[in-house]
Amino acid sequence: MAYASAHREVERAVVAGLAVSRNVGKTRLIRADTDSPYYAGLADVLVKAFGPPQVLARALRGIAGIDRAVIHGSWAARHAGQPADRPVGDIDVILLGDPDRDDVFNRLGDVESSLGRPVQVSFRPSDWFETGTGAFHDTVLSQPVVEVALTTDV
Repeated sequence: MAYASAHREVERAVVAGLAVSRNVGKTRLIRADTDSPYYAGLADVLVKAFGPPQVLARALRGIAGIDRAVIHGSWAARHAGQPADRPVGDIDVILLGDPDRDDVFNRLGDVESSLGRPVQVSFRPSDWFETGTGAFHDTVLSQPVVEVALTTDV
C-alpha cells in the first residue's frame, strides 16, 4: 500500500476513535483504542473473520498427542484469497496425531463461541499428509490449508 493511502486510513481511524497514535522519535506508533465504544464490537468481528488460527492455537496448545493441526476447507480457501458464492459456514480442522478426543472436544465449545460458527474436526495419523490415500486426502492436498501454531515460539 502506498504511504499516502496508509497515512490517510490511519488518520481516518484515529479521527473515528478506532485507533490512537503517538510519536516515539521519528516513528509513529498506532494501536487500537481499547477505550473506544467501538472496540469490543470491532474486535469481535476481526476475531470471527481472521482469528481462527489463533483461537484454535490457544485452545489446542498443551493437549498431548497433537503433532500438527491445520485448517482446511472453505475458511482456508477464503483466507488464501479464493472467492466463493457464499460465506464460510464452519471451520474445518484436521488434527494429526493421537490426542485424547474428549479433551479436544471439551475445549472446542469456547472456540465455537468465540468464532461464532461450528468447528468440524477430523483426526488422522501423524503421517497422514505423506502417506494418506483416498478422495478426502486428495481434496485436502489440492486446496489451501492454514497451519495452527501449536507452539508459542512461532
